[in-house]
Amino acid sequence: MAKVMVGMSGGVDSSVAAKVLLEKGYEVTGVTIKMFSSDDISDTETKTCCSLSDVEDARAVAYKLGFDHLVFNFKQEFHKYVINNFIESYISGKTPNPCIECNRNIKFDKMLRRAEELGYDYIATGHYAVREYNESTGKYILKRPKDRSKDQTYVLYNLTQYQLSKTLFPLADYEKTEVRKMAEESGLVNYRKPDSQDICFVPDGKYGEFIREKSGVPVSEGNFIDKDGNILGTHKGIIYYTIGQRKGLGIALGKPVFVTRKDSVSNTVTLGSSEDLFTSELTADNVNFISGEFPQEPLHVTAKSRYNQKDEPAVVYPIEDGKVRVVFEKPQRAVTSGQAVVFYDGDIVLGGGCIE
Repeated sequence: MAKVMVGMSGGVDSSVAAKVLLEKGYEVTGVTIKMFSSDDISDTETKTCCSLSDVEDARAVAYKLGFDHLVFNFKQEFHKYVINNFIESYISGKTPNPCIECNRNIKFDKMLRRAEELGYDYIATGHYAVREYNESTGKYILKRPKDRSKDQTYVLYNLTQYQLSKTLFPLADYEKTEVRKMAEESGLVNYRKPDSQDICFVPDGKYGEFIREKSGVPVSEGNFIDKDGNILGTHKGIIYYTIGQRKGLGIALGKPVFVTRKDSVSNTVTLGSSEDLFTSELTADNVNFISGEFPQEPLHVTAKSRYNQKDEPAVVYPIEDGKVRVVFEKPQRAVTSGQAVVFYDGDIVLGGGCIE
């Protein structure tokens, strides 16, 4: 039977993914990726993934289910491709999604390469997503899972045909409640373990402090301005703000205001009304289409520009340098530079890109 390397975070999803593969007859080995040390994170007292306890949980599950468990040290690669990108993006005024960069550069690149070097046929993860092969087109497709509330396809839009050919998503047809029940019935130590919520290397959520401390770049105060350029007050540094933010601005204008724009060149943060947050268009670069075929004509899709957002009708227009312009049927709230826009055709994930 085929050999599968299962990425195990120590959580319940990847543990049950391994269990499902075992029951299907695959030869399974679990792997936990060590992605950072305590020096890399913002708060060593806060629970985070990839900690020693997570490694121990993954190892305990492997022992219970009867398969080998390994630990790979990808700290250098994670720092280079994920943490550094996170810091540089925030400093330049963007708001990145490090889970996307981790999937792109670590799990489906470095881990896959290591698995192939060691003679494995596939890698597998606990992502809630569907991978299918279309006989008529000869292409692999990525689709939304049975449990729509746990749909993780937004962070998987960068997958290529080759990566999909080598990847299994064992939880595609399971609800989260089923997964926890299976873990409990199997006596797995982590069946009650809560899902991770925050960015793994900034578990306390204090992104600005993390960036200031790790980058060594001086953080300068600047001006809050309105959309006409009028100065409203002083901000403490653009790294401390995100598009759509209302709370914690440290300014009182007698009415609700939101962050609508950040400009790293002028070091300004623009404040406006809720209505000012809406836009119908965006441009994206670093675009990937899972089919491997970049559209030559306008493409009618549904799309979303945030993880928890509902996808809405839009048209994708190919433009120069592999970029696309996306025009939504209805204005979208808080479209943010550095986040992803992901395109769908029904349940099928077509691809996506990084919002400029």
